[in-house]
Amino acid sequence: MKKFKFSKKELELIENSCVPSAVYQFVDNKVFTLAISKGLLELFGLEGNLKDYYEILDKDRYRECHPDDIAMLQNAAVTFATKEQPYNVVYRTKIKDGYKIIHAYGKHIYKGNNRLAVIWYTDEGIFKENSVVNKDLLNAAYSNFLTVTDSENVINYDYLTGFPTIAYFFYLADTTFFTKTEKLGKTPVMLFLDLNGMRYFNARFGFAEGDNLIRAFSRLLIETFTNNNCCRFGMDRFCVVTDDNRLEERLWDFFSKLENINDGKTLTARVGIYSTKVEKCSANKACDRAKLACDSSKNYPISHFTYFDKSMLAVYEKQQYIIDNIDRAINENWISVYYQPIIRAANDKVCDEEALSRWIDPQKGFMNPAEFIPILEESNLIYKLDLYVIEQVLVKMKQQKEKGLYIVPISVNLSRSDFSTCDIVEEIQKRVKASDIPPEKLTIEITESIIGKDYDYMKSQIKRFQDSGFKVWIDDFGSGYSSLDVLHDIPFNLIKFDMKFMLQFYKNEKSKIILSGLMKTAMNLGIETICEGVETEHQVNFLKEIGCTKLQGYYYCQPLPVEKIFERYDKGIQIGFENPDESEYFASLGKINLYDLSSVTNTGSQIFQNTFNTLPMAIFEIKDQTLRIVRGNNTYREFLKKYFDIIQPNIKYAFKSKFKPEDSLFLKTIEIIKESSNPIIIDEDIKDGINVHIYMRRIAINPVTGVVAFVIIILGVNK
Repeated sequence: MKKFKFSKKELELIENSCVPSAVYQFVDNKVFTLAISKGLLELFGLEGNLKDYYEILDKDRYRECHPDDIAMLQNAAVTFATKEQPYNVVYRTKIKDGYKIIHAYGKHIYKGNNRLAVIWYTDEGIFKENSVVNKDLLNAAYSNFLTVTDSENVINYDYLTGFPTIAYFFYLADTTFFTKTEKLGKTPVMLFLDLNGMRYFNARFGFAEGDNLIRAFSRLLIETFTNNNCCRFGMDRFCVVTDDNRLEERLWDFFSKLENINDGKTLTARVGIYSTKVEKCSANKACDRAKLACDSSKNYPISHFTYFDKSMLAVYEKQQYIIDNIDRAINENWISVYYQPIIRAANDKVCDEEALSRWIDPQKGFMNPAEFIPILEESNLIYKLDLYVIEQVLVKMKQQKEKGLYIVPISVNLSRSDFSTCDIVEEIQKRVKASDIPPEKLTIEITESIIGKDYDYMKSQIKRFQDSGFKVWIDDFGSGYSSLDVLHDIPFNLIKFDMKFMLQFYKNEKSKIILSGLMKTAMNLGIETICEGVETEHQVNFLKEIGCTKLQGYYYCQPLPVEKIFERYDKGIQIGFENPDESEYFASLGKINLYDLSSVTNTGSQIFQNTFNTLPMAIFEIKDQTLRIVRGNNTYREFLKKYFDIIQPNIKYAFKSKFKPEDSLFLKTIEIIKESSNPIIIDEDIKDGINVHIYMRRIAINPVTGVVAFVIIILGVNK
């Protein structure tokens, strides 16, 4: 017997189906894989090109199966292939930290003289070793396959809900429901339903309570749409066929009742709607399109419905293009890494860079990261991009070293998906070790949102990074419902504030007040800070005054590819990289909040008990006989204007002055604090009988240049 081959159109139809399924043929005592659906790859968490898995399945189809189940599966396959009876097997397959339960069921079909096996797969949840329910299910399924002769009811109906299985549901819809509905003059409609947050529900209440919710949800579906019109697609997802008569009214009623099922332990649901008014098609295809509509509103947390429209197909096709071409994009350099400088507030030098990916496609042109990154995250392929970016970052650092330029740390953004698809910590460690670049030169950025999704696990991974020498930043802080608890519990090296603070900078004063408070909290915790989205000089001055240690935004520079960065150096128009030996010194200067007295006076002494947010404050540097102002707050600028007629001082270079220490008490005190970090308070006569009460303290000494930085606070002015 020859191996059967589907037509190109038939194969594309099967492969593009979201229903987990496969078609096999038994030839010469061997099973050949004829077709695999993309839904099957998604079910098993497989990635990459679908074509690659044909050979894998034919060579070693049981490689991820639980060892105790392999003999049963092989026996079941042979029995199914040689006898005229349906296939019904429940087994365990490997996932990251254990096993999930898979229910496989199928039957034979004939294409001419060719006898083919069509198998459908459903995800029955996580296998727990000590779970009586799991063990009973496996034992019952195996026993049933060997001994039950009439398995019609088991094959065609889901064990948990009593709904028709996917295959039987599609069969009923195509052969009965669609035809009957159209004869009644009504429009058939396919619904795809998904519960929001089932994973966290199980984590909170347990899997048994999760099953109770699935059953309660199923009973509500039966009450609304009847039993044979519903199907459990897998886990917490369902399909329903109905007509469009009062559809929205019925759905709103369904949502209302959903709030009270399972004794109030419930979730919201989203619904995708496909109407055959758009186009008449098979139940399988209608389900695919309803699912597209459902998935298009994943981030909308309340119960709602979304209608399918043909524009979703274009979105889907673009998503599929990205998934299918990520490997090629990396290998053929369609993806480039751009670097945006991060500026030290205390010296206006580049102290860090952030690595950002740009996809410039030969067919699609420039693709915004907001387009391809979420798709790669959802498909669990983002780790390929992130590891590629890290490899390019390490190459850039080597090139920079060869050019004799200072190497500053470069930050890379990681996704939650990175941690679930591979051991991302180990993968990064291997690449950094092989490059001979110190781990402290690579910074890991993690958003707070991904930490909250698996808090204890993410906390342990952050510790692994830090124990290996990598710094870890919390990114986009303030972008959602940020909790200060995460800063208390996880020792981040830096807080990166979301750019929304800069977007709201000129709209109202609340943004400035909140940001100032958060900056003070970070200082008290000893954590450095970055504010991104900086675009104006006004924003720069404000952030420097409140103690933001690093700044990022188009005010300084847009993201650039590595060749453009080196070109700027060749032309002498670069910002300039910070000398790493001076980093600690300038970090000390940046941590002073010029609107918070406690950030200066908190040396363990109890001299100052109160915070005076409006006192004139400034940071100075002294080198040899030259004195300069690094920065000062607005109140200090007003002080200079009133008493020294300096109307618009350049904060960075307000003045330079040759002096002799005997000229004034202020200058004599400078000589003292150059040698001591103890705070000193003096009274200085300036002019016309005016006496100024001044607090002075050394902040830090630059280890490279010997420059001494100190802060002064004008405590009072008297005549």
